[in-house]
Amino acid sequence: MTSAVFVDRDGVLVEDKGYVHKIEDFRMILNAVEGLKLLKHYKLFIVTNQAGLGKGIFTIEDFNKFSIHLLNELGKHGIRIEKMYFCPHKPEDNCECRKPKAKFLKDAEKEFKIDLKKSFVIGDRKSDFEMGRSVGCRTIHVLTGDGIKHKNEVNPDYFAKDLIDAAEWVIENDKK
Repeated sequence: MTSAVFVDRDGVLVEDKGYVHKIEDFRMILNAVEGLKLLKHYKLFIVTNQAGLGKGIFTIEDFNKFSIHLLNELGKHGIRIEKMYFCPHKPEDNCECRKPKAKFLKDAEKEFKIDLKKSFVIGDRKSDFEMGRSVGCRTIHVLTGDGIKHKNEVNPDYFAKDLIDAAEWVIENDKK
């Protein structure tokens, strides 16, 4: 069993402009690439809620194009994402895959032989931490995206100013 790092997409990796799905709106968060580079020895996953799909704001084709663009950009820097898990449902659908439910973490645990108790979740919203905590992952709240706005709603294992700070904390605390 191996440890992994599960990262939220919008507000952590890419700028969150509300239902971001157009390649022309693609902007990486400052220090996101550099932070992921520090985590290259971990299995990396993206876990994202994409209610814009369920609300009909954008199509699965739009989402796939944006996702491929993101993964290609990360790949240019030698960053490998094992898998991107996404929930296409609206919050009111009460599905099994929308964060804070931990379906995708449990799926990764089985598919990639991940030890969730030795893994980390990095996000900027309460649902990220609730998801991680529910299965024993350590949680990091980044103050990018909506992180500052939601800071008082969460009690993570660590508050990080950005993804570099989060990555350094993961590396330092991995064996503890």
